[in-house]
Amino acid sequence: MAGLTPQTPLPTSITVHQQSRVLEVGFSDGKQFHIPFELMRVYSPSAEVQGHGPGQEVLQTGKRNVDVVSLEPVGNYAVQPTFSDGHATGIYSWDYLYFLGSQQGELMQKYEARLEQAGVERDAPMASAGGAACGHHH
Repeated sequence: MAGLTPQTPLPTSITVHQQSRVLEVGFSDGKQFHIPFELMRVYSPSAEVQGHGPGQEVLQTGKRNVDVVSLEPVGNYAVQPTFSDGHATGIYSWDYLYFLGSQQGELMQKYEARLEQAGVERDAPMASAGGAACGHHH
């Protein structure tokens, strides 16, 4: 149970809703979240998105219509979604899903503020990371 604190609620159900583009997660504390795929994608815990330290985050754009094409379990502590844009390196722990679900309003505002700061449209296509990625595109 690496990384799980006893107070972390565990998911009791996880449903991928392709139509509405949300991940529905029910937790053992009775809370139920509908986490938009876009939010999951722009806050992916992967190095590709988070960078390798504070301030290294890569601002994601054009993800409003991204889909989750598959969701793989990782041990019994996380899931690893594959998104329709090919992104598949994010491992979402139960803690992290709970965080995304419970903070989604605030996180979305932060995301929109970052877009504004960068002067980028939310739906702008991503500039392709020509060689700037972490070398796991073979």
